[in-house]
Formats: sequence, C-alpha cells, structure tokens
Amino acid sequence: MKADVKGTTLPVLEVLLDPGEEVVSTHGQLSWMSPNLQMSQTTSTGGKSGLMAGLKRMAGGGGLFLTRYSASAGQAMVAFAAKLPGRIFPVEIAPGAGFLVHRHGWLCATRDVVPTVGLQQSFRGGLWGGDGFVLERLEGQGTAWVELAGEVTSYDLAAGQTLLVHPGHVGLFQDTVSFQITRMQGISNALFGGDGFYLVSLTGPGTVWLQSMPLPVLASALAPYLSGEGTAAGAVSGGVMGGALGGILGRNI
Repeated sequence: MKADVKGTTLPVLEVLLDPGEEVVSTHGQLSWMSPNLQMSQTTSTGGKSGLMAGLKRMAGGGGLFLTRYSASAGQAMVAFAAKLPGRIFPVEIAPGAGFLVHRHGWLCATRDVVPTVGLQQSFRGGLWGGDGFVLERLEGQGTAWVELAGEVTSYDLAAGQTLLVHPGHVGLFQDTVSFQITRMQGISNALFGGDGFYLVSLTGPGTVWLQSMPLPVLASALAPYLSGEGTAAGAVSGGVMGGALGGILGRNI
C-alpha cells in the first residue's frame, strides 16, 4: 500500500492498493477511483463485527455501515479529497494507543483500525448548540488518515498540563489525554462574549491537534453574505435605491 497526500490548501489523499489490500471509510468520502477497485459495504472492521459495532459507530458520529475499497486485479487507486481547506495526515494506531477525533475528521483507515464511539455531548446554548460536541474513537492497529480544517496547531501536553479549547477547534488527540466539558467562567462571558457556554478541558500527557477553521465558525462567518446582508450587490442596490429616493425627495422639497 502506498498513500500520498497531494496539494496544499485543498489536499487529496491518493491510496494505491495491491491485490489483497484494502482501506475502509464512512459513506460519502470517495472522490475518484480506478475501474478495477472493488467497493462493498460492511459493518465489521478490525475483528469487530455485527449490528452492535455499527450502532456504536453511529453513536460516535459515524454510520451503521462502512465502505470497503479493495484491489481486485492488479494495483488499484482510490482518492479522498478534503471537504474544506486544511490538512490531511496519517496517524499510527497500536493496541492501547488510540486517538479521539472530531465527528467529521476521520477520512479512511486500514482494515484493522476500529472506529467507535468516543463522546457525544449536546449543548443547550451558545454557538455550538446546534452541532454539539461529538468525538469518534479510533482504536485497533494500523494507519488512519484524518482531515482537519484550516491551519493545524499541535501541543505536547505534559502530565497534568491542561489546555482549555473551544469545542469546535478540537481536532484530534491521543487517548492518553483526559478531557471534560467545562462551563465558560463568568455570566457576562457566557451570555455576551459570543463564544458559547462551554469549553473543553484537555489534560496531558499526550499530543493534541487543534484546527483553526471548524465548520460552525465558517458557517457563522458566511451567514450574513448568504442572506444578502453585507454583500457587494446589497451595497450597490442600497446605494442606487438611496440615490433614487434622495432625488425624489429633493424634487418634492
């Protein structure tokens, strides 16, 4: 198996599979593939099979079924493109050394990696009220590729060292890092700060990877323009309307 991340701002993961090799992913990740690549649906990976394994994935933000890509005759190719500007990179998973990744972060993995539930937390207020905080656990053995949005910053936390992070900026961390949801300190900060009610407390030892442009932040930034407010067209039409009204009022004075 040979994997290559191509591009910069909107990268593509290209995987070359020899006969007998395979990768698995959630639905909707495929971008393009060679004609000799075989696709099938499965509820099992890494020896974990059956309905319960699929239900645990669903609880972790994934799907009941996984898509399996395998080479049938000769070397085959499959590609997964990034959904947002950011980075795609591999992480090596070993027994007892897993990772937790945000709900949209897992791209694909080798066959013995097991995606399962990490955490599902619904927030009742603040910016993240509609999206909640969902983590997927990657365990087993093999290589997994993750996608994080925007620029990626990593921190190596020593034992007992804590970092407070806005929920959407949590991208990936080793499962040696402990975490808990904490409330924003101060009523005025929570109600009027515009940052929501909650933070995630990450405590080492272990490495955490944070993403600079989570999807809810991007959607919030684009909302005024999608609704017609703050656009160039709106400014032009407002100026034309204002000039027309000014002319009419001027003639009537």
